[in-house]
Amino acid sequence: MKQLKIVKKAALSTALLFGLLAPQAAVFGETSPQPENPSNRGIHVQLLGVNDFHGQIDNYRTVNGKQVGGAEYLAAYIKKYKKQNKNTLTVSAGDTVGASSPTSALLQDEPTIRIFNKIGFDVSTIGNHEFDEGVPEMKRLIYGGNHPATGNFEGADFPYVCANAIDQKNGKPILPPFFIKKVNGMPIGFIGVVTQETKKTVMPTMLKGVEITDEVQAINKYAKLLKAHGVKSIVVLAHNPASSNPDGTNPQGDAVNIANNADDEVDVIFAGHNHAYANTTVDNKLIVQGYSYGTAFTDVDLEIDPKTKDIVKKSGQVITTFHDGIKPDQEVKAMVDKYKEEVAPKINKQIGEAKEAITGTPDASGESALGNFIADAQRVAMGSDFAFMNPGGIRADLNAGTITWGNLFSIQPFNNTLTKMTLTGAQIKAVLEQQFIDNNKKILQVSGLKVTWDQNAPVGQKMIKLTDSAGNDIAPDKEYTVTVNSFLASGGDGFTKFTEGKNQIAGPVDLDALVKYIQDKNAPISAPPTDRIDVQ
Repeated sequence: MKQLKIVKKAALSTALLFGLLAPQAAVFGETSPQPENPSNRGIHVQLLGVNDFHGQIDNYRTVNGKQVGGAEYLAAYIKKYKKQNKNTLTVSAGDTVGASSPTSALLQDEPTIRIFNKIGFDVSTIGNHEFDEGVPEMKRLIYGGNHPATGNFEGADFPYVCANAIDQKNGKPILPPFFIKKVNGMPIGFIGVVTQETKKTVMPTMLKGVEITDEVQAINKYAKLLKAHGVKSIVVLAHNPASSNPDGTNPQGDAVNIANNADDEVDVIFAGHNHAYANTTVDNKLIVQGYSYGTAFTDVDLEIDPKTKDIVKKSGQVITTFHDGIKPDQEVKAMVDKYKEEVAPKINKQIGEAKEAITGTPDASGESALGNFIADAQRVAMGSDFAFMNPGGIRADLNAGTITWGNLFSIQPFNNTLTKMTLTGAQIKAVLEQQFIDNNKKILQVSGLKVTWDQNAPVGQKMIKLTDSAGNDIAPDKEYTVTVNSFLASGGDGFTKFTEGKNQIAGPVDLDALVKYIQDKNAPISAPPTDRIDVQ
């Protein structure tokens, strides 16, 4: 009955069902009736897209010296653009939640879903971060349900679709693979897919029983089905990376491969995952992506031939959500303020002071001061010889001045536990070589170790010198103790060598270790030097 809930909650006026109660259900919806369009004129439809919002409901950022972002400003922009065309649908390309602001995360990301309900989203796909707390919690946010920490939650007012996240038990998608919305009688099909990188970026326990299959095969399977039912206007919501130059040249990323190989009836691809700019056309398919965190959104304008029901014209632009010149949406602002007040006692707790900003921005070698600081905290917490920290787990910088618990949560929001293990020197070298497999290039931040790597050496032979902090060579056959977070310990980000670690001991949550490390210093902290990784 969960799929029926989608129809009711989205207030759809019609529902044509292809086996609605099955996971592969498709749902039809109709926008409010509009004046009939003369048959010789196209129907103009506007699609407003958001990707990688990551629950940043109360966080602002700076672009060109101006403030951007924040849920109340994103809402104001979308409301403004909706007024330009009554035939407007609002879509999301995944990672709506996960790695969220504590104002959302501490309330199980329910605030973000409620705000997206208020804005009036029409359809979304999932990203890898929707899996952060496992499939049951992902479905609770979508369909509603009870959580011990927050009580009952009503769920999303809009459907989620994903064609390539497959239940291994029955071979069917865990969510409806597509959604059909009628606009002035013109059916538009939305197919969702999530990157296969999800298998590397999510802890295996959270993906238990789920297989992420080839995106193109999934798109083409359901595009064929849509075409068979007369749907000629097809949009893909792909949580897959894309980028381009501002003029559309130099298209890059997995979305380009999808465009080149997807069914020709696909007209538009909303991309995501790499938080980049994209506005380009590949194989007559428009690819767009609007950075991340609500700092921008994408505006796609379509013209549909009412006779053929096909998209005959399409164009896109990326709109930055500058605060200048627009007033925040007051309803959404009130919601954000309420949630901020609810979590304020915890996030405002003072932990320490920082003499200077400590950033996670890497230098040419891949090393960052904040990465070093976090790795040091983890090594101290577990009393190990070395520690490794994945850069993707560092989600914000540490500003100068008062350090609050909320600041530190924004930096490390994943609630990973620390794991101490034993590895040989040869295994440590093998771990570091995995930084470059499959063009991975995710440089681990280190503590207690000094690394020199050769950017011109072939994959598997890039590590040319490993020493401890005292300058002693790391012996291949000697055993060392190593601390990593539970994500890395399970082989996350492709670092499968960590799964070979012996004598594994569980430790505290990574955030708690960072809090204690700062508190124990009992003095303002400074950025550690970035002298641990060298590239030649």
